[in-house]
Amino acid sequence: MTSTTRLTVAQALVRFLSAQYTERDGTRHRLIGATWGIFGHGNVAGIGQALVEYGDVMPYHQGRNEQAMVHAAVGYARQSGRLSTHAVTTSIGPGATNLVTGAALATINHLPVLLLPGDVFAARPADPVLQQLEVPYAGDVSVNDCLRPVSRYFDRITRPEALIPSALQAMRVLTDPVETGAVTLALPQDVQAEAYDWPDEFFAERNWVVRRPGADPTELAEAVTAIRGARRPLLVAGGGVHHSRAEAALAEFAAVTRIPVASTQAGKGSLRFDHPQDVGGVGHTGTATADELARTADLVIGVGTRYTDFTTASGTLFAHPDVRFLNLNIAPYDGHKLAGMPLIADARSGLMELTAALDMHAYRVGASYVAEYTEDKERWEQRVDACYEADEPDVRPTQPQVLGVLDALVDESDVIINAAGSLPGDLHKLWRARSRDQYHLEYGYSCMGYEIPAAIGVKLAAPERRVWALVGDGTYLMMPTEIVTAVQEGVAIKVLLVQNHGYASIGGLSEETGAERFGTAYRHRAADGTFTGAPLPVDLAANAASLGMRVLRAKTVSDLREALAEARDADTPTCVYVETQTADTVSGPPPAQAWWDVPVAETATRPSAVKARELYERHVSTRRRHL
Repeated sequence: MTSTTRLTVAQALVRFLSAQYTERDGTRHRLIGATWGIFGHGNVAGIGQALVEYGDVMPYHQGRNEQAMVHAAVGYARQSGRLSTHAVTTSIGPGATNLVTGAALATINHLPVLLLPGDVFAARPADPVLQQLEVPYAGDVSVNDCLRPVSRYFDRITRPEALIPSALQAMRVLTDPVETGAVTLALPQDVQAEAYDWPDEFFAERNWVVRRPGADPTELAEAVTAIRGARRPLLVAGGGVHHSRAEAALAEFAAVTRIPVASTQAGKGSLRFDHPQDVGGVGHTGTATADELARTADLVIGVGTRYTDFTTASGTLFAHPDVRFLNLNIAPYDGHKLAGMPLIADARSGLMELTAALDMHAYRVGASYVAEYTEDKERWEQRVDACYEADEPDVRPTQPQVLGVLDALVDESDVIINAAGSLPGDLHKLWRARSRDQYHLEYGYSCMGYEIPAAIGVKLAAPERRVWALVGDGTYLMMPTEIVTAVQEGVAIKVLLVQNHGYASIGGLSEETGAERFGTAYRHRAADGTFTGAPLPVDLAANAASLGMRVLRAKTVSDLREALAEARDADTPTCVYVETQTADTVSGPPPAQAWWDVPVAETATRPSAVKARELYERHVSTRRRHL
């Protein structure tokens, strides 16, 4: 006879989650390392009580915003190599719908996170309940259904026994390197508190093996033939290189073949910046070196990349008339993009197999090609030095100079986190990544407000690392709330807060597309009705201090050097606040080296829009379909 234990659904779920593990390359990791939660009537008596009951096996973190809790879990999952993540529990109503943005971010970036929103009563003893959305045409719909399109797996647990198959499916998806993303188990509040006799086997420890599939022999042979036939191959490293921990395999591949390696935002750091084959970021925010190689490449080898429009310059970058694509990707969906030759495999396994096969054939790219990209790389590094250089240390820094001061201070143990604004473009072009996980850019969803909570998640996953959240004023105002969490938990993140009085990146884009920076500055309304008056008297440093963070103000380049050094050594949450020059421009680094398609008004009377449309049509004419 099967032995059972009588527990509530919430208690059973917490116990189950505490016994789940991942295993890859013989190393075991706890899958759900902790649970974040904000409690309300939809989860306080269910999951909340269960976390009290089983606090010895399931750590708990208190958040201030539900979206931010997901960001923290995602930051933890990325730093953990997708082998461990956090769960997030909320009440029904606004608590649940606040999860949607974070869930979309997780799913787009293929990062696992478990969402446990409360839901309306399954038994409907009172209908509607507080915060319930009534849908006249469907009785089984709640606001949690908003999470369906942004979740890789979704289920609503309306009976206790339904938890068993659903929980197992949830773990399967979280640990699947192809399918992983946000997983949602919607939990009606009455079901959470309902008791059931659970088979004890449900609580047994389980190992979920994260597989490393090798390449199909036929696809591998075709890939080797394609590379051997290429004169100007270029490898584009995406986030899949990091997810697979394939950095060493990529370095070996590059050293053996001498094929240059460019990187997407997610893939930057796949090679150290000083590796001979590293040519920097590629695409709209890429380097001149990488983008020129992309324009002339006859074979593009994509490794773990989704080929977003920033990478392909909206279909205008890969301009060689005979260019072909070889896509090494664990996901068939991505492996077939751009009519490419698929090589469906784990990034590390596939790279190792390619390296062995090409080395056997003694394949190397030509010496003249190596000399070409090496010289171009050196020239670009000189441009980076010029952007970073601060000849006048006693004046307000530009944004690239801010990055230059930080670049001179950090080592490979520091982690730099960013997601939105003008900083991603500057960082992709200029930052010198020193380790595989130093550069943490969330650019799949480019979500303002990600940086501070993600920094908390990264620091929880790697407490020995120095973790920097780089935020502009626009991003900071979106979500500074988790500063309180960092202070409460003593998580010693460092926040570099750059004040440029508005949405600098979108302001520049607005100007380029004929919208004249409308609605992008944080300024008083002028007499003509536009927001072109004096900057708003908003003191973000004082705001951060009011939330409990230690704040260091820097007015000059010299001040900034001292403040960043002091913050780096701090063992408490610390913010460095700096106001930059050129607040009415994007940032002052080298301009975009490739186009990005943001449609411009086809009809307009204002000269700026007419001119922008003419330029837009010239760029559009260079777009091509890779078939």
